[in-house]
Amino acid sequence: MRIISNPHRAGPKLAPTAPYPSDDAARVGTLLRQCPAAHETPLVQPAGLAPVAKVWVKDERARMNLGSFKALGAAYVIARHAEEVSSTPDASTLHGRTYVTASAGNHGMSVAAGARVFGADAVVYIADTVPEGFADRLKAQKAKVVRAGANYAASMEAAMQAAEGNGWVLLSDSSWEGYVDLPLVLMEGYLQMAAEAVAQCPEPPTHIFLQAGVGGLAGAVATYARKIWGDAPRIVVVEPDAAPALQASIEAGKSVFADGPDSIMGRLDCKEPSLIALNGLGRDADDFLTLSDDEVTEYLPQLACHGLATTASGGSGAVAILREDVRAVLGMGSDARALCFLSEAVE
Repeated sequence: MRIISNPHRAGPKLAPTAPYPSDDAARVGTLLRQCPAAHETPLVQPAGLAPVAKVWVKDERARMNLGSFKALGAAYVIARHAEEVSSTPDASTLHGRTYVTASAGNHGMSVAAGARVFGADAVVYIADTVPEGFADRLKAQKAKVVRAGANYAASMEAAMQAAEGNGWVLLSDSSWEGYVDLPLVLMEGYLQMAAEAVAQCPEPPTHIFLQAGVGGLAGAVATYARKIWGDAPRIVVVEPDAAPALQASIEAGKSVFADGPDSIMGRLDCKEPSLIALNGLGRDADDFLTLSDDEVTEYLPQLACHGLATTASGGSGAVAILREDVRAVLGMGSDARALCFLSEAVE
């Protein structure tokens, strides 16, 4: 475990050319009300999970029948595009358009599902190491799956080249220099779970734990939490120690590449932060915490015993609450009220 305080809290952008995350949750809700699968996910309060006053867990495992919060991201962008074409979008609205991305998990499913619903094509590049079972899930959503490269970075490079060479729409869940417009909208989609959590919490939390890869979930939720609850909650970003992209960038005061070994927290195993998320979390987060694979997996059975079975990626924010060493460093007493997000189901 390693935790640092954020010296940039409430300060200027760390990525000057990128925007802050959107805080317009109303725009998301208006569109999602048109989607039959867009049901609210539950906020649960498992008794006895941790020795604090309250732990609230926002359970995203059944979000839009896709198994993770990322159903709110790429599919939301594609729905926005369909709405721009027609006031009554249907399964043919985006016929002839192709969305391409790279994915090691749930983002690709969101691209594939959104494209299928509105009549577009989806091409998802995956690395050689991605299980064939995930490729089968993408194909079930009518996506074309292309294997390219030994890791995610290589598959993303292939997706970028395919987008440029074929005139396809590159739809990534990260942002970098010169590529911010679509990721900004995509992160806006994540505000739906934040808005639901705020409405469902009977009182403001004292602590919010947000797991991060490139930082999309964490950046969106932190932005909305500050908008509604102000400075009161202590916001803690949780990353694998093998991929401390945000923690390292906060320490450097700019976006940096944080190389390391592969992590069992595969969805969070991202070596560079999204610039939009970095701006938001640099402004809004209080602490940046890294945990090892062993420090997370040790507590997954405890989550499962409380009906919260998930992956190491999906449960790392909740695990942080369960760890006595984390609570001690943060000064969390028995009166603490903690909010976390269970971001994906077990495949």
